[in-house]
Amino acid sequence: MVSTSRQPLDCVLSYSALVPLALSRAAIAVILPTFCIATFVRAQALGLSTALLNPQAISPNIATGKVYAVAPSENAVFVFRPGTDSLNRVPVGANPVALAVNSSTNRIYVANSASGSVSVIDGASDSVLATLDVGPNPYVVAADPVSNKIFVSNTFSEVITIIDGATNSASKRKAGSADAIAIDEKLGRVFLLGYEDENLTVLDEKSLALSKIKIGMHQWGIALDRDRNAIYVTRSGNSELAIVDRRTGHVATVPTGETPCAVALNPTTSTLYVVNHTSDSVTAIDAVKRTVLATIRVGHRPQGIAVDSIRNRIYVANRNDNSVSIIDGAQSKVIGTLPVGRNPFALAILPSTGLLFAATIGTPSIIALRQN
Repeated sequence: MVSTSRQPLDCVLSYSALVPLALSRAAIAVILPTFCIATFVRAQALGLSTALLNPQAISPNIATGKVYAVAPSENAVFVFRPGTDSLNRVPVGANPVALAVNSSTNRIYVANSASGSVSVIDGASDSVLATLDVGPNPYVVAADPVSNKIFVSNTFSEVITIIDGATNSASKRKAGSADAIAIDEKLGRVFLLGYEDENLTVLDEKSLALSKIKIGMHQWGIALDRDRNAIYVTRSGNSELAIVDRRTGHVATVPTGETPCAVALNPTTSTLYVVNHTSDSVTAIDAVKRTVLATIRVGHRPQGIAVDSIRNRIYVANRNDNSVSIIDGAQSKVIGTLPVGRNPFALAILPSTGLLFAATIGTPSIIALRQN
């Protein structure tokens, strides 16, 4: 059953009010959007530590334009529908912490930590089709739209659950504890990152064979670069970004700020952005030369990041400042700060429209960016 609550998108702050006064007002009127904020119906009180905040708490379906966000205290997923002023509530299992969207099949997979299950949502009706038992404390979920396989990792477990999206049947593979999962759907490779594992584990989807790449301890965030055949992994305890050449297995490093917790790539400009959680900054890195381009000061305790490669904008969720920093990629500088709900920690963007969405610990909020 789906419950719908209607709530208008109230414009609370224009972009021109956020940018430095030195910028041209003519330029602002032409190229910068207006921000509108809508919030979910009920506030959540989660009290989670930084280490447990999952960046997979929110995700768009690029095929339909819908955006899905977990609401742990509601035991639900909220759905934003484009072109409407309403949010839908889909009841799922207990304490949902992460989700993955398979845009090819229009299915959404929700990891319910407290009930040891994955809810399968039909994206057409936004209703639960099935509830699958995956064992205690599922924390990470990722979907491969090509193979239609879904991979689930459980906290404190070395077993990965592999779900067949066509049948909802599940199998197990001992592959090590994974705190993050990234998938190269073209090559059928699944990358399993473990914070306390010095190796990045690579799972072949067809053969289920495992291989390992030694990177070092305290791996936190991961991103794939298919153009350069590279894997980027942040090492939070070493203040560096590890760059893995998948052709040779060679690992290079680039210095970052303290506690790098997330990394995202702008493929258009070949620029990497690393969020440094305890130094309140973002490190911009040239992905071709593998050199630091800039260190950009943002808000307090940044955590989540989203890149709009079409508009060359980078958005950073400042968890302890209750704000999102807006970085202009061409200038490598913050051009605005947007206040949002309490403790934003995960961001998602719809590239086709430029709409930005945020997951927060307090009242989950949707931040809509509309071009003037």
